[in-house]
Amino acid sequence: MAISVDTPELSRGLCQRHGYTYTFLSDPKAEVIRRYDVLHPGAGIKSQDIARPAEFLLDSSGIIRWKYLTDDFRVRLRPDQILEAAQTLPQ
Repeated sequence: MAISVDTPELSRGLCQRHGYTYTFLSDPKAEVIRRYDVLHPGAGIKSQDIARPAEFLLDSSGIIRWKYLTDDFRVRLRPDQILEAAQTLPQ
């Protein structure tokens, strides 16, 4: 899933344009984004606060077991890199 400060309408349009099939959640006040400590203040259009790129793997209890953070919105892990990380976690 993805979490963004964008409105549901903007996220829906993004998903349609790029063919994303996973869930996008809207967090316009960045409450969840702050909770995960991935707020990138002033990095958005018109200096809007946005979420910095991050990937998390959570266990069934919701505990973060692995994370990858970057300050560069162009840097994203490939799916195979995330799957590789998931395979290193205890079952």
